Amino acid sequence: MTDGPTRFLAAYDAVLDAWPVPVERLDLGSAHGTTRVLACGPEDGEPLVLLHGGGATATVWFANVAELSRTRRVYAVDRIGEPGRSVAGGRPVRTAEDLFDWLDGVLDALGLGRTDLCGHSYGGWIALGYALHAPERVRRLVLLDPTGCFAGFRPGYLLRALPMLLRPTARRARSFLAWETGGAELDPRWLELYGLGAELPRARLVLGRQPSAERLRASTGPVLVLLAGGSRAHDSRRVEAAARRRLPGVRTAVLDGLTHHAIPSVGAPDLNRRIADFLDRP
Repeated sequence: MTDGPTRFLAAYDAVLDAWPVPVERLDLGSAHGTTRVLACGPEDGEPLVLLHGGGATATVWFANVAELSRTRRVYAVDRIGEPGRSVAGGRPVRTAEDLFDWLDGVLDALGLGRTDLCGHSYGGWIALGYALHAPERVRRLVLLDPTGCFAGFRPGYLLRALPMLLRPTARRARSFLAWETGGAELDPRWLELYGLGAELPRARLVLGRQPSAERLRASTGPVLVLLAGGSRAHDSRRVEAAARRRLPGVRTAVLDGLTHHAIPSVGAPDLNRRIADFLDRP
C-alpha cells in the first residue's frame, strides 16, 4: 500500500498539473530549509506573492492564478513547516520573527526588493505582520478573510476544529471543511490533497497576538481586506469595522455567499477582479 507522504505528493502534483497556466517550480534554500515556490506569469511583470491558509499548500490558488498572472509575475509559496513541497531544515521556525526572517529570505532568493503581497486566513496574519515588520518591501497588501488580525475566532469554530487538531485524519479534515463551507462544491483534487495533508506531521503552528491598534494606525501602505460574509471563523462585520478603525485608507468589502474556507476558489471570478483592480490602482 502506498504510504501517506507518497500519496500526498502525488495528489499535490495532480492539483498542480490541472493549473490553467504554465508554472515554474522553484526550490529556494535558506537557513530555515528549502522553500517551494510556484511561479507563473510574465517574468517582467510586477511581482505578487501569495501566502496560503493553514494546511492549504501553494496549490490552493488554482482558480486565481490565470487572472492574477495575466500581467503579473505570481509567486505562490509553500509555507515551510506545513504539508507541501517545502522542506524544513536548519534553524526551526518557532516565532513570528522567524517567520518574517524566512519570508525575507524567500523574497531575497526571488530577487524581490519590493512586492505586492496577498494572504488568506493564517497567511493573511503573516502577510499583515510582515508588512508591519518590513513596510519598505510591501507595495500593496491584500488580506482575504484574515484571522488573528483584527478580531478573534468564534468559539464555535474552535470547538468544531478541536477534534481535527487533536487527532487529525483526512475524514475529519474534509468533514470540517464541509461544515464551514456549508457544503460548497470544492475542487475534488484539492480536497483530496487537503485531507491527505492533514495526516502528515507538521511543525507547531506559530501563533502571535493581533497587531496593536497603534502599529496599525502608523502604517501607510495601501491595504485591501476582503471578507467572507458567511465565515464561521469570525464575525466578518466586526472584522471589517475593526480594520476600518485601525488601518488608514483601508479598502474593505464583505462578500456575501462565501465562507472562510471557500475562499479563494469559490467565487473566484469576483474575487480575482477585486484583487486585480486594487493592484492596478496607481
